[in-house]
Amino acid sequence: MPSSNPAWRLTLLGTGIVLMVVSPVVGIIPGPGGIPVFVAGLALTLRNSRRAKRIFVRAKRRWPKLGRIADIGLRRKGRLRSRPDAGKAD
Repeated sequence: MPSSNPAWRLTLLGTGIVLMVVSPVVGIIPGPGGIPVFVAGLALTLRNSRRAKRIFVRAKRRWPKLGRIADIGLRRKGRLRSRPDAGKAD
């Protein structure tokens, strides 16, 4: 749950943005280094910025396939709602 302290939220938002900016540099290193760094930055940014969250939701509506992949990568509960067989047991 996001903190209600504005200074802490701003710090986390700044950290998320820095992680997303640094991810291409880390991506040069062999292995999948840039992807987890970008996902961590995106998660921090989405949790602490209403504007970023609105833009993300708009993009998910425009490109639903990519939105589903992003939900899986971010381990969001919304990924279960978007599937037709979400609540069924095998």
